[in-house]
Amino acid sequence: MKKSWEEKKLGEACEIEYGTRVVRKRDGGTIYPVYGGGGATFFMDNYNREDCLIVARFAMSEQCTRFVKGKFFLNDSGLTVKPREKIGLLQDFLDLQILFLNDQIYSLARGTAQKNLDVTAFRSIVISYPNSFTEQKRIVKILNELFEKIAKAKENAEKNLQNARELFKSYLQSVFGNSGNDWKEKKLEEVAEVFSGFAFKSGQFTKVGKYQVIRMGNVRPGLLRIDENPVFIDKIDGKSLSRSLLQRDDIIITQTGTKKKRDYGYTVAIDKDNYLLNQRLAVIRFPEKFNHRFFLYFSWSDKFRDQFFANETGTVGQGNVGIGAVTGALMPVPKIEKQNRIVAKLDAISLEIKKLETIYQQKLACLKEVRKSILQKAFNGELAGIQS
Repeated sequence: MKKSWEEKKLGEACEIEYGTRVVRKRDGGTIYPVYGGGGATFFMDNYNREDCLIVARFAMSEQCTRFVKGKFFLNDSGLTVKPREKIGLLQDFLDLQILFLNDQIYSLARGTAQKNLDVTAFRSIVISYPNSFTEQKRIVKILNELFEKIAKAKENAEKNLQNARELFKSYLQSVFGNSGNDWKEKKLEEVAEVFSGFAFKSGQFTKVGKYQVIRMGNVRPGLLRIDENPVFIDKIDGKSLSRSLLQRDDIIITQTGTKKKRDYGYTVAIDKDNYLLNQRLAVIRFPEKFNHRFFLYFSWSDKFRDQFFANETGTVGQGNVGIGAVTGALMPVPKIEKQNRIVAKLDAISLEIKKLETIYQQKLACLKEVRKSILQKAFNGELAGIQS
């Protein structure tokens, strides 16, 4: 630790203040966002915090510390920390150190289904700071200037990443929005077999087994995450097997999600046999004379998604799309030779877009590590001699 720095336990140097329990139905409003340990959840007409750093207390995620600008309401799943009087610690310096300690704070989470902060252990975290306000202000100024540059670079990388994705989406629209005269429009059920997954009981799931079960959480846009909380079934009766066993080149689509986020209607192609499909997903199985990837690309276009979401039902926040909306969806069907040419072209463009995405994702990851490294140096007292 740098000479002339103080070292104290967090609970000795700071006051910890919990948020206040509120619920949307009783307390909801329209003006100020409500935060807990994560992002904003709803709004209220009064606030209890302004421009401060919050720490997750309940339902912790890996990002358990964050700075919130402006006026907001902090509920009881979050807490804030401020220096005690006469302790000689600036709030801005403390905030940056809490952000630096994010990973250590997350390691204090306890629980399985929901991780909650061990507040006693949190109070025992050791913090360090220069015993000079002038030096604290200097370090804060350096860090803020560096983070502003990092934020700008991050913003540019994210914008480039979004542009790359929009470019591919634009090409999809040009292909499926201007079908040729030789394309026949057919209902999906006319060219493919469509059926829902099976409602397996949670008691059937095991950590290892013969068949892996594909569930809603395993499907992302265009991506099958088989390593995402995997569950298996070792033995299954013939009826359940015939209704849920997937084949290579099947397309699966998610049928349930949140209306606001539109986080369903995701499609992905299966790359091998022997997966089982759980409920709330549907299978679309094409004959050999049809290129299944032609439909996969079509399903990513607005022409398909507009039809899909036009048939959603459910509550205000939760949406569902029945199997009938999938089977009845209209799609353009050219001859197989043209399907193959279109797929080959889209595969090539998709590959280039993925290369760009990889570059930008690597840049974002690098910026995150740079930020972490700068914080590490700052709170190891290694910014001496660096001028803002």
